[in-house]
Amino acid sequence: MAHQPTDKEGRPYHVRLSKADVGRVALLPGDPGRVPLIAQRLDGARELNANREYVAYGGKTGGEKVLVMSTGIGGPSTAIAVEELARLGVEVMIRVGTCGAIQPSLKLGSLVIADSAVRMDGTSRQYVMEGYPAAATPGVVLALAEAAASLGKDAAVGVAASTDSFYVGQGREGFGGYLPPDKARIVEDLRAAKVLCFEMEASTLFTLGRLFGLKTGAVFAVVANRATDELGHGVGVDDAIEVALAGVRGLKKRSI
Repeated sequence: MAHQPTDKEGRPYHVRLSKADVGRVALLPGDPGRVPLIAQRLDGARELNANREYVAYGGKTGGEKVLVMSTGIGGPSTAIAVEELARLGVEVMIRVGTCGAIQPSLKLGSLVIADSAVRMDGTSRQYVMEGYPAAATPGVVLALAEAAASLGKDAAVGVAASTDSFYVGQGREGFGGYLPPDKARIVEDLRAAKVLCFEMEASTLFTLGRLFGLKTGAVFAVVANRATDELGHGVGVDDAIEVALAGVRGLKKRSI
């Protein structure tokens, strides 16, 4: 039926997983290439499916059944992932991603744990008014922060800014130098507001999580710093993965 689309096997149309494939926890990187990097740290990991930007593996950590599935870039594909995984019974969703720091104190390879996000995306506005907060679940944020501390990882906890545009929306010049006046100072304005970083999915995840009664969180590796104009390729990603997995184990111990 077009109203609630599924594939021929009755699985959600995009992620194409069954209820037997998932547990209550999902780790959601944006990049499909990051999925096997996370999965190789799970017990009994196996590939479940790959369709469009949604590459999925399953396994366990600390006895907790975990789905690892990519969401692709941005709010629209993330919303589809959240919608379809929620329908399958997933209750806890943690983004494991990368970000561009806005604050000069955040070093390349360090981590950001987002407790909330500035809703600079368009997807979440399709669901609820602009004043509605994009807030992570406190228990998930605490579990991630405690995991980082226990592993000795440098992690800042605070607000992220989620955009729908990697270039102009984050204050970078578009092709040919195009940059609207309201974006020319976006980095400085967000820095003054104590926002930690740019990324592209957390506000959608957090907003839908609150609307749907899900538990959500996010941990990012700092791979760029807009204040210092530094760029690192893949730095900190392994640490973000370790913290996410330790956070899942922490949630299980706390019965969250």
